[in-house]
Amino acid sequence: MSKKRTQALQQVAFDLGMQFAPKDEWGLFELLKDFKLFKVGGRESITNILHRKEGMLDMEVHIFDYSYTVSTGKSSVTFQQTVFFMQSKQLGLPHFWMKPETFAHRIGEWLGLQRDIDFAEHPEFSQQYWLKGEDEDYIRATINEDVMKFFTVEKEWSLEGCGYFLILYINAKLLPVETIQDLYKKGMKVCEMLYEGER
Repeated sequence: MSKKRTQALQQVAFDLGMQFAPKDEWGLFELLKDFKLFKVGGRESITNILHRKEGMLDMEVHIFDYSYTVSTGKSSVTFQQTVFFMQSKQLGLPHFWMKPETFAHRIGEWLGLQRDIDFAEHPEFSQQYWLKGEDEDYIRATINEDVMKFFTVEKEWSLEGCGYFLILYINAKLLPVETIQDLYKKGMKVCEMLYEGER
């Protein structure tokens, strides 16, 4: 954990009116264990946590650095990324995961080995994103037009939802400190659009 990054993020937390902790004081792993991101690899670590709780809205936001290690025989690779995590009883999300669609996804679909949820009326979004989940009708009702338009422009992001929980991140990318405020705004925007879908 870079001391310089920790200090810089502490300042960002202050600027955003959020609390800051260098290590996980909230037991976040237990809350996050059902997400695909947190089922990969070992030696997981959550650090540099920005936190805000709004009791009036029954909402809690965490932004943090997450690292994990994947071992492949004799070698191992450690991945780092920044994660936006929202807990809110205003969210009532299906269990789903969405990530940028790759060539491997398209080959698998062409061969009939796998398929994702596509929206005929939004072909650009469907080409860009691989969307999966347990309840297709519920997911189609949740991923509304505003969400699809947003992610058609914001092409790198991965999004996962489950009940009252949501995470937003760019896979294997530790975001620069100067972009964290923008991440906060993006995460809140996505949640707002999903709230709209629930009404």
